[in-house]
Amino acid sequence: MYQPQVDAASGRTLGLEALMRWRADDDRLVPPDRFIPVAEQSGLIKELGAWALRCAIDQAVSLRAAGHPLRMAVNVSMSQLLLPGFEQLVAEALAEGGLPASALEIEITESVAMQSPDIVLPRLAALKALGVGVAIDDFGTGYSSLSSLEKLAPDRLKIDRSFIIGLDAEGGDGIAAMIVELARSLGVKVVAEGVETVRQQQRLQALGCHEMQGYLFAKPMPVDELPVWLAQAAAGPGRPA
Repeated sequence: MYQPQVDAASGRTLGLEALMRWRADDDRLVPPDRFIPVAEQSGLIKELGAWALRCAIDQAVSLRAAGHPLRMAVNVSMSQLLLPGFEQLVAEALAEGGLPASALEIEITESVAMQSPDIVLPRLAALKALGVGVAIDDFGTGYSSLSSLEKLAPDRLKIDRSFIIGLDAEGGDGIAAMIVELARSLGVKVVAEGVETVRQQQRLQALGCHEMQGYLFAKPMPVDELPVWLAQAAAGPGRPA
């Protein structure tokens, strides 16, 4: 499934986040927090992660050919990041798919970023050396220090949706405002996750947030729904789909 990420000021679609879902026999979608841990425990995460990465790259290439040169974000778990040769896997997938490295962004959670820094930091540096972007997901829910954040040198911080919900209440923008200001001082872009109301959108715009994603704009959607949504978004940017 793919969820659009839009420019906060113009509503223009800038990227997509690839989200893994598992459709059960009864057609229900099983969320990743149920099957990803099983894949990690069983050792299948290597094959599953590589498949997801290649699918996302192939989709990004197809969209570029159709006139939609969008950034593609792919989530990576700790066990994937610690696999020997992970950056080589990414480089090979990009070369095989024909996608410029600058069009791919690897997302890791703040907690993952802070685990095993002696391994994680060099691996992220190797990805950035390829030209791949790095985003810190669920920012604000972990325990990263400012010095560690500087060493990570991410391209984007994603404000966790738990801090976006508070924007509907008067005076509930303290954490979001702090993250936006921190990102500005580091020269990092900010993406707000889980934006669901116009009020949240307006408060984030006022704070200077760069990008947004959430149900206000679009739910995660299957590949075959993307072209129609992108065409509608191009015709009327900034309007809920």
